[in-house]
Amino acid sequence: MKLYQYPARSEWDKILSRPALDTQMVKDAVAAVLQDVRQHGDEALFRLEEKFDHVKLDRLLVSESEFSEAKESVDSDLYQSLLTAHANISRFHSSQRHVVERVETCPGVECWQKSIGIEKVGLYIPGGTAPLFSTVLMLAIPARLAGCREIVLCTPPNREGNIHPAILCAAHIAGVHKIFKLGGSQAIAAMAFGTESVPKVYKIFGPGNRFVMEAKQQVSLLGTAIDMPAGPSEVCVLADENSCAPFVAADLLSQAEHGIDSQVLLVSTSSAKIQEVEEEIDRQLPLLPRQDIARQSLSNSIAILAADKQEAMEICNEYAPEHLILSTSDCDELADQVVNAGSVFLGSWSCESAGDYASGTNHTLPTHGYARAYSGLNLDSFCRKITFQKLSEEGVLSIGPAVSTMAGHEQLAAHQQAMLLRLKAINSKS
Repeated sequence: MKLYQYPARSEWDKILSRPALDTQMVKDAVAAVLQDVRQHGDEALFRLEEKFDHVKLDRLLVSESEFSEAKESVDSDLYQSLLTAHANISRFHSSQRHVVERVETCPGVECWQKSIGIEKVGLYIPGGTAPLFSTVLMLAIPARLAGCREIVLCTPPNREGNIHPAILCAAHIAGVHKIFKLGGSQAIAAMAFGTESVPKVYKIFGPGNRFVMEAKQQVSLLGTAIDMPAGPSEVCVLADENSCAPFVAADLLSQAEHGIDSQVLLVSTSSAKIQEVEEEIDRQLPLLPRQDIARQSLSNSIAILAADKQEAMEICNEYAPEHLILSTSDCDELADQVVNAGSVFLGSWSCESAGDYASGTNHTLPTHGYARAYSGLNLDSFCRKITFQKLSEEGVLSIGPAVSTMAGHEQLAAHQQAMLLRLKAINSKS
């Protein structure tokens, strides 16, 4: 990790900038895939799966027998862990349900808002170097709770044409049965445009590599909503002289092992603690099966020595991390100063892994600084809020003159007439 000691505020923007990538090649490649799928449907999907996932499929939809076989083959401890995670994620997201409250804004004018689930949603689950079955729960559970009528899930198959059994089990537990063997930008295209086999959806959710992310960005300009813009995964850990170095190192490495483009940031008020964490990383890293990935990720990562806790928190907020771990004894006080973060973990016992799997919060979070403007995935992500209003005669008399005056000054005569006719009808009865 590259160390910066007491950097001047004028240098923060440069120090905290994410690695820049050349995206033009990705944009062009994705655009070609989207066009191919839009024009040729299933035929393009079979062809693209053979090209990119190196598998020749005879069908895209996962069969009922494949679901049954998956449940039989998954380790019993893992299955029970999935049930535990499902219960906690469901409990937390259920608490986010919108309560309808009718408000009388003035006599005779009643307004309210109703939350309605998006009818058709698409979920993307990456394959890549690790089967992200936990993401199935994170996406599918709030979709079900929100009342989405149709939930389509796409995930890439292996070279034998099979989906990882844990992904299928998680989908079954979460109540999703329409799963397609599709990966990459072709999966996003299929859900955005619809094909002979894959239904068209209204909004697409889920993480992925830069081709998937680019595909989501492009279809969002073509009529299909997406959850959020995103980039490589990241974590920021704030440590002080009392922090547990082995814990901090493990938290940094747990993020670094996600992918070679992941980024980890350590902010500390103690030079000795930074050195201690570095030594602990060197001790733990060789023990990891994914050490090569983590090692490359660490090459993009930095440590910053801050003058005090106030400056440390300002640096964290400036970075706006996907995950923020306040690994300090005064974490509850510091939590009140958090302004920009996707999800926050308080204290030395709150590892990021807890939120990634089973604490109940959602792990689909804004990255690349988007936490300044975007929330992590929640129940509202799968809903639309529709407003209602009802006016009585008394309501027309209450706001009619104001509506008429405002419409007149905006020179919208038909708007003004719609209200004046009602006022006239009421006044004619008196």
